[in-house]
Amino acid sequence: MKIQVNDIVKILTGKDKGKQAKVMSVLPRRQMVVVEGINLVTRHRKPQNGQSGERIILTKPMHVSKVGILNAAGEVDRVGYKILKDGSKIRIYKKSGEEIVSTVKPEVKKTSKPNEKVTKTNKAKK
Repeated sequence: MKIQVNDIVKILTGKDKGKQAKVMSVLPRRQMVVVEGINLVTRHRKPQNGQSGERIILTKPMHVSKVGILNAAGEVDRVGYKILKDGSKIRIYKKSGEEIVSTVKPEVKKTSKPNEKVTKTNKAKK
């Protein structure tokens, strides 16, 4: 997805139109983003087991087409990609061509090989 976590976006449609906020999480399979303090809904929880009922305010995801990333000038822009000579791909703003500097890179978990079972045949080989 072209919009990532910690990008500053502006809401283009809906009840929160015109507001600016930071992206908290991205749901790429559903093409949705969760934006901080935007698209708030109130859920009512019924009383259960002696606990009183309550109202819970949740932040719901919204479709990525309803938000636009803000460039350095504070304007809504689109995101493109530029492939460098070394083969790596960076995100750029379409209007200015400047590189999008992401504040925090997501951590990539390296998967290690699972521990090999030691059997009689493996001991004999060693």
